[in-house]
Amino acid sequence: MFYELSNPLTKTLITQLRNQKSEALLFRHTIAELTKQLLYEALKDFPLSKKKTTTWRGEEHCMALDEANILVVTVLRAGMPMLESVMQTLPNATAGFLAIKRDEVTHKSKLYYDRVPDCQGKTIFLVDPMVATGGSLLDAIELLKSRKALRIITLNIIGSPEGLERVNAAYPDVDIYIAQIDEGLNAEKYIIPGLGDAGDRAYNT
Repeated sequence: MFYELSNPLTKTLITQLRNQKSEALLFRHTIAELTKQLLYEALKDFPLSKKKTTTWRGEEHCMALDEANILVVTVLRAGMPMLESVMQTLPNATAGFLAIKRDEVTHKSKLYYDRVPDCQGKTIFLVDPMVATGGSLLDAIELLKSRKALRIITLNIIGSPEGLERVNAAYPDVDIYIAQIDEGLNAEKYIIPGLGDAGDRAYNT
């Protein structure tokens, strides 16, 4: 299943991202804010457990997420602002890194860097701002599933209907949370209207 955010603040932040005059710092900040919105939605059904906490009244048992069993995996480099946003919110989660590059001729993706810790029994938040053809996301999901992840949830900013349907058809058990579903892909397989290259815009490349 995929879930699209619909609140007015989300739409406003997306428009801010589309603005080509938005500088890299603002672009990263906006991505981070949208990621928090996605994370809040994705965590709505998560169970809480009692955690021993030292409060101003002394030791008490308070309710909290089990962050130790959450693994946040980013697709470099565009996903870095998203990863930082999740890790700021869930500081006891673990991070993993994948680098997947799309061939500009064949439009197929290729994994060239893998630094993901043990996935077995973990809930994975896979963060990647753009879902165009869905190729990179499919490759990442396949790898994480092969390593016995308990559950995979993707957080994405912009996606095409074609890419999202492709991922959903291949992995219907993966929940996709996305800020905006755009019109579609052009002949070069870029999202329309899209944002441009998110990695380039985030880091002035």
